[in-house]
Amino acid sequence: MALKLKKILSYLWPITRRYSSKINGLLEVTYIDGKKVLDSKNANYSYGQLQKVLEFGVEKIDLNGIKNILLLGMGGGSIVRSLREKFKYTGLIIAVEIDPKVIEIAKEEFGIVEYPNQSIVQEDAFIYVKNSNEAFQLIIIDLFIDSEVPTIFFEQEFCRNVADCIDLNGFLIFNLGMGLKENSGIIRKIMSYFGEEFELNIHFQVHGLNELLIAKKIS
Repeated sequence: MALKLKKILSYLWPITRRYSSKINGLLEVTYIDGKKVLDSKNANYSYGQLQKVLEFGVEKIDLNGIKNILLLGMGGGSIVRSLREKFKYTGLIIAVEIDPKVIEIAKEEFGIVEYPNQSIVQEDAFIYVKNSNEAFQLIIIDLFIDSEVPTIFFEQEFCRNVADCIDLNGFLIFNLGMGLKENSGIIRKIMSYFGEEFELNIHFQVHGLNELLIAKKIS
């Protein structure tokens, strides 16, 4: 009853719960217009426009036959929900999230749970792919601290480690963030790090917001 009342009231004014994270600082879960969103100080983290950006990437990929997905950066789990509910994906999802407070929020506020085909790993994504011996058919990279992608995730070592974790004919969706122009040196470097073994496509200002790299491993 309390949840139903809260949902009704959210159409009148936003209802916000605040969390403090040692990694991400202030995080806010806001019930607005009958829906919950997760925001950091300067950016939507989950269940807002960001979810639509990542869904744009998933729509470019045929999920039929994909048996496992690695998600680097879970946030509140909005893309997990999209995969399960919108795209009807039933295969394995491993979600890697560095921030224990974000994992707590994803579970308690958004109902992202673990079961045999879905696991959450509290780990630095850089370390995870460096040490991984698994191969995935789709990797989704969505790594932000507030509104910025840490620069370590634009560097050669991380990109090459990610490439090594992708199966032949597997896919990559990399949320590069905002403000990168078509002639950006950052974009050119990232594309060179993945190299000729990938078919690479950059989509600029998806839904007026972020740049996405969508790639297929072809050799």
